Amino acid sequence: MNQKARVAVLVSGGGTNLQALIDAQAAGKLPAVDFCCVVSSKEGAYALQRAEAAGIPGITLPRKDYPDNEAYGRALEAVLERERADLIVLAGFLCVLPVSLCRKYDHRILNVHPSLIPSFCGDGFYGLRVHQAALDYGVKVTGATVHFVNEITDGGQIILQKAVEILPGDTPETLQRRVMEEAEWQILPQALDMVSQAYAEKKEASR
Repeated sequence: MNQKARVAVLVSGGGTNLQALIDAQAAGKLPAVDFCCVVSSKEGAYALQRAEAAGIPGITLPRKDYPDNEAYGRALEAVLERERADLIVLAGFLCVLPVSLCRKYDHRILNVHPSLIPSFCGDGFYGLRVHQAALDYGVKVTGATVHFVNEITDGGQIILQKAVEILPGDTPETLQRRVMEEAEWQILPQALDMVSQAYAEKKEASR
């Protein structure tokens, strides 16, 4: 494919979902993706080491250096414009994006959430809290969802979902790991492939 989508990945921690994307690209499963940068909201995030090992430019933009989400959003937007990002993937990014950024990149920001939206999602549902809530409620099936990001937390259009069975004796930690392995790491690359190919075809057609 002549045209590729320039993809920025936003991270805050270890970068396991980033690694799933890197591995998918290495396996030839993301033919329309050019990773232009990895941006971390925290200094020293291990995800930046993963980016470096894959030859992807890493950028540290600490959230703590900005007074509010709007100020941080403006700084982030400047980075994305400088890197000419077409698409954005939130891969364990723990900052809330301002409405202005969501609207500017409408249907161009992807997020992976560790539940089957609309269950256990929205404000306050992140990390182990999601899995604890699923166990407390007693559901027998959970999973992961990749969706577009809009101004409503976890409220954007769903792209892909994958179910994961809850097993007897599961803890939030064991469930989190299994949801990552069986769902998140599979559907995030798949969703990015779908969206990037569509975007690249659109770029090609507009040439």
